[in-house]
Amino acid sequence: MREGMFWVAGELFNFNFTPVTNVPVYHPDVKVWEVKDKTTGQHVGLWYFDPYARQGKRSGAWMNAYRNQQRMDGKPVTTIVSNNSNFVKGKEGQPVLISWTDATTLFHEFGHALHGLSSNVTYPSLSGTSVVRDYVEFPSQLLENWLPTPQVLQRFALHYETGKPIPQALVDRIENASTFNQGFETTEFLASALIDMKLHLAGAQKIDPDKFERETLAQLGMPHEIVMRHRTPQFSHVFSSDGYSAGYYSYLWSVVLAADAFSAFTEAGGPYDKAVGQRLTKYIFSVGNTVDPAEAYRKFRGRDPKIDALMKERGFPMTAKKTSKAPAKAPVKKAAGKKS
Repeated sequence: MREGMFWVAGELFNFNFTPVTNVPVYHPDVKVWEVKDKTTGQHVGLWYFDPYARQGKRSGAWMNAYRNQQRMDGKPVTTIVSNNSNFVKGKEGQPVLISWTDATTLFHEFGHALHGLSSNVTYPSLSGTSVVRDYVEFPSQLLENWLPTPQVLQRFALHYETGKPIPQALVDRIENASTFNQGFETTEFLASALIDMKLHLAGAQKIDPDKFERETLAQLGMPHEIVMRHRTPQFSHVFSSDGYSAGYYSYLWSVVLAADAFSAFTEAGGPYDKAVGQRLTKYIFSVGNTVDPAEAYRKFRGRDPKIDALMKERGFPMTAKKTSKAPAKAPVKKAAGKKS
């Protein structure tokens, strides 16, 4: 999967990854690659990979920037980024087998790394992933779309014993299952996101969390059969910092951006369309926080983002309203407590 990510980065961003051993690392498991432009050979940065779990290491998966790209003093400074995971290290000579979700997470975090590596700005405070919240997660969510492409699966998702690629029938099953429960998952997420916004819009008023949650969900028309993803008293995101205040919705908006942006590729020459890839680098990945995100997206896409691609991706029908010449019927009384 690592080599598959490198190949995708070469196709989309013109990057080449070469292992290096003449740089310091903080643990023997950590490996380092030098990143160069494939055409010019110019040094772009260093990519550290820390894949395995160990005692004392933070759980989960994440991206770090140890040094941000910049040229504030006139001298170019290249970035140093890392991707970190917690796979269980296999015994000597044995492969490390990962799930589809793990592979998706690898591509996601690598998207953050590519965001940092692509940076081409003057000031370090505006560099790489130093952007507004939805634009932090947009590049990472976007890169997940290249994992299921045949170019990656047929070449890199090989059976560890037979060497054969993952069967297309299995890929089809994964794709078909991807829309399962999306109505539930989207609704439970939106419930927490909207409660988050309402809490921060409440100002200085004293809030009873249980009452506020119950009344707000009723006003929103929350289905009784579905619960919030995070109940208010343990929704740590709400209280963690001002960097996240009223920001939970931004994660879903990042997915909207990612789905719409990937459709720019599929509407053109496919996932590896060079012209679209160049626009993506020029207007999204390289500019950091030097350009208004809405304007940057319009330059890349030619328009504002739409929700259509996400709705299709999640299996929600997008049907145009039909006008009827039939006689108007008596209005139907809406259910109490529900909003249209």
